[in-house]
Amino acid sequence: MGSYNYYRVLGCFNRKFKISELQAPPDVRAAFVKYAEGAEHMTAEQLRKFLVEYQGEEACTAASDAEAIVATAFNRRHHLGRRFTLDDFLDFLLQDHLNAPITSQVHHDMSAPMQHYFIYTGHNSYLTGNQLSSECSEIPIIKALENGVRGIELDLWPNSTKNNIHVLHGRTLTSPVSLRKCFESIRKHAFVKSPYPVIITIEDHLTPELQAKVAEMATQAFGDMLYVPESECLDEFPSPNELKHKIILSTKPPKEYLINNKDDETSADLQENNSSEDDDKQSDEENEEMKRAPEYKRLIAIRAGNAKKGLRQALIHGSHTVSRLSLNEQRLQRAVDLYSTHLIRFTQNNILRVFPKSTRVTSSNFKPITCWMHGAQMVAFNMQGYGKSLWMMHGLFRSNGGCGYVKKPDLLMNKGPNEEVFDPKLTLPVKKTLKVTVYMGEGWRLDFSHTHFDTYSPPDFYTKVHIVGVEADAAKKKTRIKEDDWTPYWDEEFVFPLRVPELAILRIEVRDHDTPEKGDFGGQTCLPVSELRPGIRAVPLYDRKGHKYKSVRLLMRFQFL
Repeated sequence: MGSYNYYRVLGCFNRKFKISELQAPPDVRAAFVKYAEGAEHMTAEQLRKFLVEYQGEEACTAASDAEAIVATAFNRRHHLGRRFTLDDFLDFLLQDHLNAPITSQVHHDMSAPMQHYFIYTGHNSYLTGNQLSSECSEIPIIKALENGVRGIELDLWPNSTKNNIHVLHGRTLTSPVSLRKCFESIRKHAFVKSPYPVIITIEDHLTPELQAKVAEMATQAFGDMLYVPESECLDEFPSPNELKHKIILSTKPPKEYLINNKDDETSADLQENNSSEDDDKQSDEENEEMKRAPEYKRLIAIRAGNAKKGLRQALIHGSHTVSRLSLNEQRLQRAVDLYSTHLIRFTQNNILRVFPKSTRVTSSNFKPITCWMHGAQMVAFNMQGYGKSLWMMHGLFRSNGGCGYVKKPDLLMNKGPNEEVFDPKLTLPVKKTLKVTVYMGEGWRLDFSHTHFDTYSPPDFYTKVHIVGVEADAAKKKTRIKEDDWTPYWDEEFVFPLRVPELAILRIEVRDHDTPEKGDFGGQTCLPVSELRPGIRAVPLYDRKGHKYKSVRLLMRFQFL
């Protein structure tokens, strides 16, 4: 009996090392046979035809492009001089750096005014962890910039002696970091990932003397990189192209701070019922103090407004000049419920920033799709948090080469003959149908330990495929469970009719069925439907925090019907 158990355990232990040999799915084999014209190998010219006709890569017009792919495949598989076989073809299709699901180049029109773009934006960008007690540091700012974030938020407070400036989350136990250190870090890392402008949104709790010091520090740190508008108020925002390699400051003009001494976030729940009677209470002394910081006021390129006279009033009338309005997620939802089309009309000319509610002390995030549907450009997220909402944020900003600016779809910017705008609440006819085929996956045995999913057997993987978008487009599908296999093969297809494909996100997640309580996560990614390249593609997967796995990927096909 003991011997039996020994061999039984040994057999189970050996199972985890069992790896299925990669087999080309029927679609891959059929494509190879078709373009190789029945031969056992494919020429570079035949590969080029496959790329153009099957994969829709019209730019691949030169045979040299295909020859480079063939040479790369040969080098990878260590057989220089051999013919390009079916195995080589499958290996090429599985390389996401050669065969990615979306393009890695900037390809949107970058010459429109800034309000025409979704902008990759952080919230409390200096925090290393939770909102109440974590350390403040320049490190998360650097990480955000290196990941393509273009909107950095800094909360500015006087230090204990009132002679210098700290960056911290006010009225909490967070430890401060100096503003000078934050500015220097932004200067050094702002354009490592993207040449397009970085917006620093400032929540200002400073005296006029310290505001003047901020202006001095910004000028010293950024020099010619700092964008200074020619006039105090802009009639139109410049374009991302015009602002390449520029730093932009955005906050309320100093007078607003002297009146309220409140930032957008801490006063968000109070502003709607406030009147402007405080204007009459400003003393001569305050007027005199305001004169001490004219340079600070001059450097504010994107002016932040408020909704003191009511949210509806702010959205309908806005201002005579372009501005930025900030709402927390709760007020945004109220605006969606009551003034949906007013929101969209407002964002056609102005910038709307949405930030997490104050109860998200663990640095969690909200679903961004509702904000994007209503044209909000700056959806401010806690980049140090993670979860499905942040995955969607990562997904949208994989668009347009990951440059941090994504052109809003025309439907959010256009007006009809009677000035009507897009209404997300209307159910529209199906505009496009997306067919997704999940063929197979590989790479887990290289990126995970052999006992990560199951102690004595290979994992039991399945793939979930979701559409996130307008309510009528939302859908959830999943493959069957592939038992005991490190290289799962499904070959299943799913069809998604889409009414607003411009705002749809394809969310993909792989899980192991056996261990729901531990280690069941096998990778995820989110991809904007509008950016998907048709054809058979290698889809890289990411961990829970959004870091790309080195080897884990799926082989999938995308077709638009």
